[in-house]
Amino acid sequence: MAAQKRILLIEKNDKQSKYLLNFLSNRSFEVDNAESYNEATIKLLSSNNYTLVLIGFTAFNTNTLSVIHNIKSFNPHLGIMLLTNLKKPDLPISLLDKGLIDHVSSPNNLAGIYSALKNESKKKLLIKKNKAYKKQLNRHHHEHQKNIRKTLDLEEIHDSTLENLMTALDLRDVETFSHSQTVAKYSLRLASLLGIKDKVTINNIKKGALLHDIGKIAIPDSILKKPGVLSPPEWEKIKRHPTLGYGLIKEIKLVKEVGNIILFHHERYDGKGYPKQLKNKKIPSEARIFALADALDAITSHRPYREERTFSYAKKEIQKHSGTQFDPKIVEAFCSFPLKNWEEIRFQTTKIMPFFEDMMQVSQRKNRK
Repeated sequence: MAAQKRILLIEKNDKQSKYLLNFLSNRSFEVDNAESYNEATIKLLSSNNYTLVLIGFTAFNTNTLSVIHNIKSFNPHLGIMLLTNLKKPDLPISLLDKGLIDHVSSPNNLAGIYSALKNESKKKLLIKKNKAYKKQLNRHHHEHQKNIRKTLDLEEIHDSTLENLMTALDLRDVETFSHSQTVAKYSLRLASLLGIKDKVTINNIKKGALLHDIGKIAIPDSILKKPGVLSPPEWEKIKRHPTLGYGLIKEIKLVKEVGNIILFHHERYDGKGYPKQLKNKKIPSEARIFALADALDAITSHRPYREERTFSYAKKEIQKHSGTQFDPKIVEAFCSFPLKNWEEIRFQTTKIMPFFEDMMQVSQRKNRK
């Protein structure tokens, strides 16, 4: 018998009990009758799938309230109906207000009893469906959380791989070691000064900055490390690295902002850059941000053909080229941040430099032996 059709009747009056049993049985309800609360308790403990408990008032005694309270504690969703002909409704209303019973009816009001049974059957079915839905929802939530953890782990591995790739590229020339890391931090600071707060955008700018020179993998060391002036053919090969780099990252399907930095980081605000000669706002904002960060590091870093310059000198050069090489708004954001703080960023990024210089010297001595 389905759970929605099961009823427990607590009624001492045999005549009343038979009357209700006959009515409910004819409507496909399975009725268990209990003449005492002890018998009812045993039945409830042995089977917890009743739809409704009917309590006849003739069975009402001093233990009734305690029993009803225990029934509700045992199964909060089990409906309880009090059958009474009391003319004064104070007691039934009090029990309803306390949540100890759910329905009140005259034992002769068969339509009312039947209506309550139908409603309780629907309620129990809805509760069952709701439990199944919550169980399914919890399972989906668990799977979703597991997928999020996997995604975060993959992103961490992906980001570490990118950083290691660019570190390997930087190590091709100890003179430019940590360049990618430094310009990435400069770019993030500029983005913050410009009011960019979206975490996804910030992360894309970082990735683009780390990967901006990935195209130089395809440039021979004889050109990349040449201490003197590049010949026109050599310069043309160098100018290909943004396009080469963009081609590489398209294969690993990085997002548009990352590709914009790689492809357009040598464009100039006045349209005289390369490879597309884009001008003003046609240059993606992330590429305009990076262009200034890249120039700041280039000016303040040692090069084979000159010594590093001070940050004060770099500021003057950047201001001098505002509106030509750089976006004036980005120059303004750069100037709003104290030079000592820009120097601190560089120091924090490059403080491991002596270790790598020592390692390079050791390696060179071993190779000479």
